[in-house]
Amino acid sequence: MSVQQVAGADGEELEVWIDQDLCTGDGICAQYAPEVFELDIDGLAYVKSADDELLQGTGATTPVPLPLLTDVIDSAKECPGECIHVRRVSDRAEVFGPDAE
Repeated sequence: MSVQQVAGADGEELEVWIDQDLCTGDGICAQYAPEVFELDIDGLAYVKSADDELLQGTGATTPVPLPLLTDVIDSAKECPGECIHVRRVSDRAEVFGPDAE
């Protein structure tokens, strides 16, 4: 599925979350999209809110800003832990990540 198909003509809202149980702490996500991902002191990656707050709750999600969509998807594709999940907000269907169809 291409980035254009994911976003759709109407700019479908997407969110991203990280499964810390699978995170290897490589930091690839933070290199691709530091506005969305950050490594914490525990060595694991977390998503950040639009206000740059680290969201450490289990299953915490954050919206994917359209200008960063490609970077977030590349993060999910390159993640060695396969722990980054990108899904549509409307139906919670995973579009990129280990559970994508």
